[in-house]
Amino acid sequence: MGAEGTALRGGHRGVPHTADLTVRAWAPTREECMAHAVRGVAEAFVDLTGARGVRSRVVELRADRDEDLLVDLLEEVVYRLDTEDEVPVDVVLTEVGGALRAELLMADTRTLTVIGAAPKAVTLHGLSLSGGPEGWTCSVTLDV
Repeated sequence: MGAEGTALRGGHRGVPHTADLTVRAWAPTREECMAHAVRGVAEAFVDLTGARGVRSRVVELRADRDEDLLVDLLEEVVYRLDTEDEVPVDVVLTEVGGALRAELLMADTRTLTVIGAAPKAVTLHGLSLSGGPEGWTCSVTLDV
């Protein structure tokens, strides 16, 4: 059984937190867990039902710690939301030469239904990303 009481195939959920958004995610691999965290953040403030990606963004991230990679990835999501009014509808993460390559398929937020407050920044409060015999889990909090 996985971290959330079901077979560890992967998933995410938002957790109520005063003036913040906490997302917990789980999956068999580090990359899948981080991708679920991205999806959890996006689904917390826009309805992605039927959302269509209109452009692809590729970024390469490097950090000494896995937690820092997660923060950098989510900061990229917040940056794209703030500067381009776009949100990822699909995420593919691949480790390439010691870096994390993120392929983000982005949708225009102006075409989506807003269902919550948009994230403004990633915090370090309660940040975790770890792997074990049953897979990977993470928790991250964002200011909204």
